[in-house]
Amino acid sequence: MSHETLPIRRRVTTLAVTVLATVTAVGFLGVPATAAPADPAVPAPGMVQQLAADLGLTPAQARARVRAEYRAALIAPAARSAAGPAYGGAVFDPAAANLVVGVTGRAAATRVRATGAAARLVPHSLAGLTATLGVLDARPAPRTVTGWRVDEAANLVVVTATGRGPTAPVRRFVAGLANLRVDYRAPAVAPLAELTGGDAIYGGGSRCSLGFNARRGNGTYLVLTAGHCTNIATTWSGFNRVVIGTRFGTSFPTNDYGSINVNLAAWTPTSKIKGGSSVLGSTVAPVGSSVCRSGSTTGYHCGTVTARNQTVHYPQGTVFGLTRTTVCAEPGDSGGPYVSGRQAQGVTSGGSGNCTTGGTTFFQPVGEILAAYAVTLVVG
Repeated sequence: MSHETLPIRRRVTTLAVTVLATVTAVGFLGVPATAAPADPAVPAPGMVQQLAADLGLTPAQARARVRAEYRAALIAPAARSAAGPAYGGAVFDPAAANLVVGVTGRAAATRVRATGAAARLVPHSLAGLTATLGVLDARPAPRTVTGWRVDEAANLVVVTATGRGPTAPVRRFVAGLANLRVDYRAPAVAPLAELTGGDAIYGGGSRCSLGFNARRGNGTYLVLTAGHCTNIATTWSGFNRVVIGTRFGTSFPTNDYGSINVNLAAWTPTSKIKGGSSVLGSTVAPVGSSVCRSGSTTGYHCGTVTARNQTVHYPQGTVFGLTRTTVCAEPGDSGGPYVSGRQAQGVTSGGSGNCTTGGTTFFQPVGEILAAYAVTLVVG
């Protein structure tokens, strides 16, 4: 089965955000030219309701949180620039409704506060933590290690491992590295695709979830989804079993993204999200922000972003540059979209747990997918 060979980028530290593309057969649902533009800081009603239910908030608290998260996302680039080499990561603090930036020096803290963010002194710069992550990325991981990431809230690299305590293989894996912590008793992780639906997509007798629609420069369109899904089959169909098109590209492991050509005679790409609404932009959500996911197995669920630039060691291979969340998901949800407010974030990769007891999930940031395929997202 042929597919486009794409450049593989080992790790992304910046999330570009995108929109969920749900394909329908009824025509493009655009915004009338006379309609007033929607406020990107105002969350959709469906998101407010689900966010309140999943995070234990009132609807008013949910709306206020999303607005504050959007403000934090807008000041994050300036705060990072102000911190310079002393930058130690940034986290949205829901209690303070503000972005909290870690810095390794007091002068940097003063500069950061001038941008409107809060500042806290931390021992490690993000550059140093990222360097440690790179050392781990280059080492062969034992099977008991399920992943490693920069935890910006803890200002450490955190390695997760199954089992009750240190073993010789894990000790060898982290040997010589000081700015990290190993968390044991981690559940095993696996890609969440049954590869069998919802807004479902079907290929090779399996189901995944449609993530986003994107437009190529030549006027054609692609469906963006998880790479461990597109690895399965060449031809993919939609929820009604009508063929969407053939696989355009796929990358898994190392990355977890793939794309499918869209047959415009049968399908119209839109920016809508099942359970939510059209996204309006691609502003990156800081760690600590709320995030919601849509999938063909479990529908629409919300949680928070807990880390970016997570390396996940799946049984099928290691994937770099994922984002870690507390959103639940189950097999078949793979490839579905993540959004924060009305800003899109990425597509479901894998995780652990379920939507009955809760769990941890990871998403592939959309920015890397857009760059790999040289496409732009369909937005509301």
